[in-house]
Amino acid sequence: MERSRQETWGILTKYVTSNVLLKHSMAVEAAMTAYAGKFENDTDYWGAVGLLHDVDFDQYPDDHPNHAREILLAHNYSDDFITNIESHARDWPKERTLLQKALLAVDELTGFIIACAMVRPDKSLDNLEVKSVIKKMKDKAFARAVNRDNIKNGAADLGIDLNEHIGFVIKALAAAAKQPQYQNPPLI
Repeated sequence: MERSRQETWGILTKYVTSNVLLKHSMAVEAAMTAYAGKFENDTDYWGAVGLLHDVDFDQYPDDHPNHAREILLAHNYSDDFITNIESHARDWPKERTLLQKALLAVDELTGFIIACAMVRPDKSLDNLEVKSVIKKMKDKAFARAVNRDNIKNGAADLGIDLNEHIGFVIKALAAAAKQPQYQNPPLI
């Protein structure tokens, strides 16, 4: 069942109230949409997976993403769509599809990139360089909750060089930050 971005946003905001989590969901949506375009896949579908990937996190932070299925079934999402969201669990036992690898690859990276931009004087993604992100990755005190190995492994699982992956996601987030749907709340 295809839904508009506005309807998908409405479902997300029914379950997620944290602005931090809403911004994160939008960032993952933007990166997933960009990767769908790169891989010549359905940008709306990949974007919706990105937008809803943490739909259960506000309510069940200690058991996430195990409640996404019940939430999304209530909104008539398909089994495949829900499985794609469930696949970003770190302990996912099955082989991941390209979409699922992309979701895992961008999940933590988007937040890390935004954190890197927020400590810059201009607080902008437009001038953020890959080398600055790599340098911050080496600083274990910066954004300490972000698992650097997950970022590195995500790029490797996609078969993309880490620098290229970071650059691609920076560009996707910078472009998204200028779009109207990423203004309330603002992506950055």
